[in-house]
Amino acid sequence: MKLKKKDWILILIIVCVAGGAFLFHQVVGGRGANCVTVKVNGEIEGTYSLSEDREVSINGGTNILQIKNGKASMISADCPDQLCVHQKAVSMNHENIICLPNKVVVEVESSEESEFDAVTN
Repeated sequence: MKLKKKDWILILIIVCVAGGAFLFHQVVGGRGANCVTVKVNGEIEGTYSLSEDREVSINGGTNILQIKNGKASMISADCPDQLCVHQKAVSMNHENIICLPNKVVVEVESSEESEFDAVTN
């Protein structure tokens, strides 16, 4: 079976449309719904988009959260153990950073699922 010129044009159009849809989803759709929710003492202090780079002062400055390149990480805390500062940056759904002494919880709400489950995370 030999492909004709019109067949090649149709294949090219389908590949271009599929590639364009994939790129559009990666650029626009993939980042639109991702956000972090910051809770202090069980109450929501703020919700921030992961697509905007910023530094957020939490709990009157006891913690500083950095949002950069679609990931959130705790860069400063006045707690003695500094465990929250040493946790990895979070960006996947239900990943979180917890600072027990300051009662701060940062949780990600995202369309991308984490590779870890609740036990290993």
